[in-house]
Amino acid sequence: MSAFDDLYAANAKYAKKFGDSGLTGRAARGLAVVTCMDSRIDPLGLLGLKAGDAKILRNAGARVTDDVLRTLVLAVYLLGVERVLVMPHTDCGMSKVSDADVHALTSERGVDTRSLEFHTVPDQNEALRHDLTRIRTTPFLPEDMPIAGAIYDVHSGRLLPVQA
Repeated sequence: MSAFDDLYAANAKYAKKFGDSGLTGRAARGLAVVTCMDSRIDPLGLLGLKAGDAKILRNAGARVTDDVLRTLVLAVYLLGVERVLVMPHTDCGMSKVSDADVHALTSERGVDTRSLEFHTVPDQNEALRHDLTRIRTTPFLPEDMPIAGAIYDVHSGRLLPVQA
């Protein structure tokens, strides 16, 4: 018995009804969404999108890390992305701890994470503005590419645009 048997069984059911084999891998709506890994977020559903419409980049806190920038470059130049929405959310675990807290927690279990930066979020609006600026000022993406930021409210389902 595997810890993943439930997932394999669910996939077998899914595959029987699978109908998206004609998708190309390009972002049909020209959109990339940077959002959090939080399981309460359904990026396609909350934005009225369907499979194939957008590239979804997820990480803890919806932060624009070096890897997110790398992925956005690939998405823009190879996969049809023409605009980017950065979408963190309310009640985010990354806004409730500091990097020092995470290092201390892992240290209690004998794991030294001091070589990692967790990009925790003491001020969500400030972090979002910083990340939007990071995308806008990178020399690797088109200067005129539309970039927006909005915080997803996990309790109401609404997007709250943030001006940067």
